[in-house]
Amino acid sequence: MPGVDTKISNTGTMRTIDLIDTRKTEEQENHTHTMQGILKFVEITVNLLVLICVGASQASVAGFTSLGGFGSFNLNSAYSPFEGTELREVRELDMQFTQMRAPCVYGGVAFSLTAATLTLVFLIVGAKPIHQLRAGLLVGECAFSLLAGLAYLAAVGLYVHFVRQVNATEVCRRRERLYARRGYTSMNCDVQGGDAAVGLFGVVASCLYFASFVLCILAIRTVRAFQSHAAKAQHSPKGSLRDRSVRNHHAVHRTSESSHSVRALATLV
Repeated sequence: MPGVDTKISNTGTMRTIDLIDTRKTEEQENHTHTMQGILKFVEITVNLLVLICVGASQASVAGFTSLGGFGSFNLNSAYSPFEGTELREVRELDMQFTQMRAPCVYGGVAFSLTAATLTLVFLIVGAKPIHQLRAGLLVGECAFSLLAGLAYLAAVGLYVHFVRQVNATEVCRRRERLYARRGYTSMNCDVQGGDAAVGLFGVVASCLYFASFVLCILAIRTVRAFQSHAAKAQHSPKGSLRDRSVRNHHAVHRTSESSHSVRALATLV
């Protein structure tokens, strides 16, 4: 029947269009999910760079007589630019200065390690096709990315502010003068390169987490669109219409075949 064939053809065309739309949605999901994975790898790397810069900054300003604020050693057995009373004073100032900076070190190490660990957890948990992820997990990932981005901005601001406060103390100035007498101008009270690197990588990490938050929002929308499209394709009347059209088409053929058989039997009679 021409009408039935036309309906079947139209239904098949619509089903083909739906299939193409589904494939496009899946490709969009895969692209978004891939970008999320790449961002998480970069975020972990930047967190580790922040951790390294925090330690390197503390080591660079610790001085000759302090082990990064964790102890001290004696330079009497090796060449030392300081002697006697001056050596004792420098050792005391180094210890005081590094202990004053200790909250920056402990806070920076703890913060960067926590951020890297949580990012790694989300990377491992999310290592599956995006349409198989739970919406709650994606929402949690979005919340973490947003909070991590804001927290990094706040942490960088606090870190730089605290470093400048320590550098403005009398301990730092006395220490700078003692080292300057011996020609060591690097032990000054300015913001050091390591501290600047911590701030720079912290801002980079914040931008990465904000970008990850945007991709996470897109991923949630894509998953919801995919689920809605799949539900419509499953429960829409198009499939049942196609099935009814096919059944009607088969019924018409069976009716025409039975009429031909009756005519043939009548001819024989």
